[in-house]
Amino acid sequence: MKVTEHINRAKSTLFSFEILPPLKGEHFNQLEANISKLLEYEPAFIDVTYHQQEVEFRELGDGRIEKKTVRKRPGTVGMSAAIQYKTHRDVVPHLICGGFSKEDTENALIDLHFLGIDNILTLRGDPVSNQKYFIPEPDGHSHALGLVKQVANLKKGIYLDKELQNSHPMDFCIGIAGYPEKHSEAANSQIDLKNLKDKVDAGADYIVTQMFFDNQKYFDFVDKCREIGINVPIIPGLKALATKRQLMVLPQTFHIDLPEDLVKEALKCKDNKAVRALGVKWAIMQSNELKNKGVPVIHYYTMGKSDNIEQIVRKVF
Repeated sequence: MKVTEHINRAKSTLFSFEILPPLKGEHFNQLEANISKLLEYEPAFIDVTYHQQEVEFRELGDGRIEKKTVRKRPGTVGMSAAIQYKTHRDVVPHLICGGFSKEDTENALIDLHFLGIDNILTLRGDPVSNQKYFIPEPDGHSHALGLVKQVANLKKGIYLDKELQNSHPMDFCIGIAGYPEKHSEAANSQIDLKNLKDKVDAGADYIVTQMFFDNQKYFDFVDKCREIGINVPIIPGLKALATKRQLMVLPQTFHIDLPEDLVKEALKCKDNKAVRALGVKWAIMQSNELKNKGVPVIHYYTMGKSDNIEQIVRKVF
């Protein structure tokens, strides 16, 4: 079932969560154990992230430098299929521009279509660790807008090969990312909102936001979206603070602000166990307010851990 169908049928706020594929060498059972804790609360869907290959440089014993391309978290498509068929929950695999040519993208979408997966979250993706700026693959998409357009074309049966006969359409529900505190590369919030509307106009069916810790920023973001004619569902994305180090890492990595009250309380915590408990308490507060305001879904970023999210969902749903 599509994300939008879940939303349209729901009588109250739904919940969903995002997981990372296991590191190469790890068994699916480890991830399955984490997922099982959250399945009890009837998630509407489960997002599965995609991680493109990275370049590593290793010094050899003779002084030479070896350049090696590695993919540390493969398996997004396979894991999405495994989750959907083992748990009978809808999945939303992420599809990114980085590491994909347009042909690669089309072939990945064909695989997902054959597997019976109805939902896609389209993202540009971050630059890999050795790049200062995002560099697309040759004949790849530079921005998520191009990716949305390609998926939207496939929904109409339009493939890259114009000479295909009897081309079959693929009916994906297309998700995109939104940034209540502005995408880090956008010149200003107005341009960021215009870019978002361009993706909606190109065929995106819903928006899921970057994490935020101040609900007012989400409410303001929704208002601004509606003012310029963005009328698709806007799903808030939440993460629970878990360590003191995240007070520095989250703003640097995701270009977000942390509320003063949250930071003050976190700095008072004697250890990360106390920070984790504070993060759960804060996320419960956020979730309850969002739910009371009637948001369609609350989406949780697990970062590979589920115990704190389980505590939040137990109190809220």
